[in-house]
Amino acid sequence: PVNDDMTFNFGGPENFNDLPDDHPLKRFFRDFGDNNDQFGNQMPGQRRADRWPDHRKDKPRLRPTSQGSGFFITEDGFLVTNNHVIDGGTAFTVVMNDGTELDAKLIGRDPRTDLAVLKVNDKRKFTYVSFADGNKTRVGDWVVAVGNPFGLGGTVTAGIVSALGRDIGAGPYDDFLQVDAAVNRGNSGGPTFNLSGEVVGINTAIFSPSGGNVGIAFAIPASVAKDVVKKLMDNGEIARGWLGIRIEPVTADVAEAIGLSEAAGALVNGQQDSNSPGYKAGLEDGDVVTAVDGDPIKGPKELARKIGTYEPGKEVELSVWRDGKSISVKVTLGKMQDQTQVASADPNSSQGGSNGSDQEQAPAEQMLDQLGIRVSPADDGNGVQIVDVDPQSDAADKGLKAGEKITSVNNQDVKSASDIQKVIESAKKDGRK
Repeated sequence: PVNDDMTFNFGGPENFNDLPDDHPLKRFFRDFGDNNDQFGNQMPGQRRADRWPDHRKDKPRLRPTSQGSGFFITEDGFLVTNNHVIDGGTAFTVVMNDGTELDAKLIGRDPRTDLAVLKVNDKRKFTYVSFADGNKTRVGDWVVAVGNPFGLGGTVTAGIVSALGRDIGAGPYDDFLQVDAAVNRGNSGGPTFNLSGEVVGINTAIFSPSGGNVGIAFAIPASVAKDVVKKLMDNGEIARGWLGIRIEPVTADVAEAIGLSEAAGALVNGQQDSNSPGYKAGLEDGDVVTAVDGDPIKGPKELARKIGTYEPGKEVELSVWRDGKSISVKVTLGKMQDQTQVASADPNSSQGGSNGSDQEQAPAEQMLDQLGIRVSPADDGNGVQIVDVDPQSDAADKGLKAGEKITSVNNQDVKSASDIQKVIESAKKDGRK
């Protein structure tokens, strides 16, 4: 994300000693310059902290600060910014465009979408902005980004929407707008407007090998922000629905193997625990969730976002592909805990379990020529152990390795090579490869 705690040395404040203490340039270099360690090296990852005067250097008083942007969404003082701007803060100050400083109170924050809502208690009526209809935004639309880069003050830049629905690996709810308007450190939490003056996004992250703007910035879309912000204003927190299952994408090979017409949906590859809502509702390993309440699901991220929009306790209807046909499963959602994710990719999903190497050959080894693997019954009686893989086989291409264990094929438990052979023959009869 955009790091609002960065420090930059542009020559240092010593070059501006003749300026008044309250001069903007002197204040700028005091806040962002002279950031050296004890060896004189620049430390670009920390904001300078306030200390006691020079004659009290024996008793340092560190007061780390963070700085970002934000905008009012109501006339009575509710404002929006990024969670990473206020994260860890205990006191918050809002500096208005005219320089007026106002104290603010944290109303609520949501780390998963990187949004936070604060409230300024003041009798005045604030000029505020409104969110746009997120469905109106299109690639190529002109946008205007407003913020406070590097603490310089209000800055406006322009560009276009370069892409929609970007996943930058920040979490299961990634759905960013990509814009090419200049966005830098300090812009975090600031609005991106369309040409009608509506907020279409909230500046959140940049892609930059150098740390500066290279024309690739990411903003939380209004379609996501509106719902989250309203819940934070009403409740101070976000309560999300929870399925409690582990899911992964449906590949073309998987879709063909299970008879799906297209590689879409979310493949269930493990229950988190027997008390999870998904387990209690009867979801099984190998199921593919293709829709929620009739809305098609393209992949795991979309399922995670969809389930997260429901309140805990809500009953939803899942369309599930199982054993070559579509069935309906009703689930009463649980509540996602702080460290629980609605859906997470299995890190071993493409490679199975442990990656053994020098395995002893068991007496019951059998070769499965169709797959190009040699297997033997597992020591625990659950599945078969892969002893060897033909490097020229499809199995090798798909990442199967010696030492891994096969426990089921096409959702059917297997304990021997003959079990696997039977499933393969059955699939052939059904016209599947």
